[in-house]
Amino acid sequence: MSTITAILEADADGTLHLPLPAELRGGKVKVEAKLEPAPGEVSDAAEAERQRRLLAIMERIRARNPFKGIKDPVAWQREMREDVKLPGRD
Repeated sequence: MSTITAILEADADGTLHLPLPAELRGGKVKVEAKLEPAPGEVSDAAEAERQRRLLAIMERIRARNPFKGIKDPVAWQREMREDVKLPGRD
């Protein structure tokens, strides 16, 4: 018996291809599988939920209109960057 742990990428039709060790090729093989998202991967449902939450946050920011008091955006930008020392610029 061999234990194989693999992270596989599904083909467009949803099939997975598992490479077998040489000693198991050419005959029947019993496979037990546990399917779960790979570490660092996000499921479609989780991604959709993340996007929904992000959109709700952006809507709340838009509703608050945090920049409504800025009369001259260019001057405001210069003020915000005034304390930033850029290399080669004095």
